[in-house]
Amino acid sequence: MSDYRATIHWARGDAVFSDGRYSRRHLMHFDGGAVVPASSSPHVVRVPFSDPAAVDPEEAFVASLSSCHMLWFLDLAYRAGWMVDDYRDDATGTMARNAAGQLAMTVVLLRPTVAFGGERRPEAAEVDRLHTQAHAECFIANSVKTEVRCEPAHMM
Repeated sequence: MSDYRATIHWARGDAVFSDGRYSRRHLMHFDGGAVVPASSSPHVVRVPFSDPAAVDPEEAFVASLSSCHMLWFLDLAYRAGWMVDDYRDDATGTMARNAAGQLAMTVVLLRPTVAFGGERRPEAAEVDRLHTQAHAECFIANSVKTEVRCEPAHMM
């Protein structure tokens, strides 16, 4: 069993707070030392109370699913003897009402494009198999109720 930690820190500063006109900007501190500026999404809380340049929870959710899938894909490709030169995923998440009528991230669509190097190159079916296995192994995808789909582009 492993524990993973993040510290989220927000401070009111000079804002009144009781009028709702306070900044949603905050910091996410991770156990390895990374500090990421964060905020509510400007789709949820209007600017200037949200910071569009900061990472919002919805973006972080999509990124964590994409990153986990990629890390599993790279490991599985390595174990299968393939050489990956480049991996890019233009992932998106859709916020909509779920079956209970609550706003939720209802679909995350991963769109990885992988470039292979080396003398041997996998066929499209092998790339699809690697993505299917990476999806099945991804800790984050296995942890959420959101449907997570993967529609990879086969080569760059």
